[in-house]
Amino acid sequence: MLQIQSAVGLFALMGLAWLVSERRKDVAWPAVGKGLVLQFALALLLTKVPIVQSGLATLNRAVSALSEATRAGTSFVFGYIGGGEVPWVPSGAGSTFVFAFQSLPLILIIGALSALFFYWNIIPPLVRAFAWLLRRTIGVDGPAGIAVTMNIFVGMVEAPLVIKPYLRTETRAGLFVIITAGMAMVAGTVMVLYATLLQGLIPNPIGQILTASIMAAPATIIMSFIMVPEDPAHMRDRDPSQVVLPPPPGENMMAVITKGTLDGVQILINVIAMLVVLVTLVALTNSIIGLLPDVFGTPLTLQRMFGWVLSPIAFAMGIPFSETVSAGGLLGTKMVLNELIAYTELSQLAPDTLTERSRLIMTYALCGFANFSSIGITIGGLAAMAPERRPDIVSLAPKALISGSLATCLSGAVIGLLS
Repeated sequence: MLQIQSAVGLFALMGLAWLVSERRKDVAWPAVGKGLVLQFALALLLTKVPIVQSGLATLNRAVSALSEATRAGTSFVFGYIGGGEVPWVPSGAGSTFVFAFQSLPLILIIGALSALFFYWNIIPPLVRAFAWLLRRTIGVDGPAGIAVTMNIFVGMVEAPLVIKPYLRTETRAGLFVIITAGMAMVAGTVMVLYATLLQGLIPNPIGQILTASIMAAPATIIMSFIMVPEDPAHMRDRDPSQVVLPPPPGENMMAVITKGTLDGVQILINVIAMLVVLVTLVALTNSIIGLLPDVFGTPLTLQRMFGWVLSPIAFAMGIPFSETVSAGGLLGTKMVLNELIAYTELSQLAPDTLTERSRLIMTYALCGFANFSSIGITIGGLAAMAPERRPDIVSLAPKALISGSLATCLSGAVIGLLS
């Protein structure tokens, strides 16, 4: 019955996107259907094929090794607050864990490794191949396909930089695909961090996070094509191979590592600052809301309120009715704050709050940058790259918050159907 619930929810989520579509009569349903078939094919390939599962399990072990290696570096630099031996007898399981000094430095390592993988020409062929697949199967044009694929590996501002010359002439629908991709995926620099938070909660967390980001590519195009359909008069046939992926700056490996690390530092500082501010604001808001009378014997919180509002979305993904409020609260935390805080809350839930299947669905549903702060980041970044498209960017960014959220929920429903 839960799988049937997920199957019906797939169409409910796409129906919700259709209700807020700019031009409902122009939706290219054949392309949407092809996108859904591609998403199911990717889900089956990445979650059911033994050899692929074995490869993802190997990747998970590599991530564990990377985490241990990072712990060696943080212990050397920060001592016991970085994971080294403590000079006293610990009083509890969490008494020696300092998130900022033991988990977040993974961003620096992944930033350096990502730059190296671009320098060694490992990532660019993967990007071109996946962009070609999107063009041939769904019909998304070359620049948008490149941007969608790049978002699997880099952030929501870095990916459009690759196709910056095309932003001025991109159609409104193509621009919406690009913006939605930034909202519906997470950068490779934070995938490992999220996987470490989910260790022990779901099987092979890094494999699940990577699968979620890959599955978000066709989901992005599905929701974008429904909400902002392409004008048939503006369709173009552009070969993705014409888009040249620039190499990372630097003449040698050390220069590339340095640049990747410094980029990671900027991300790390931003993450720490946003976590401090957003968690503080949520606590302050909950204190104010807590002055209101209790509801059902429990004080009101922002999470509970969003849990009620978004519980139908959780139900549509295949979450049992008794768990929808908790799952909806996580969706609300992700939308109002960010996915890192939502994943942290997911890892701290009582074991009986969500079943294993529900935790897996939520892992996919939370795997995206769609939150209110990302609207400002998108407008600031893309408007600087293409000032003449500012009106379109400003009008599309809030819509992309909806399409990006629905895209990740669509991936959650697909996983719910296959689980």
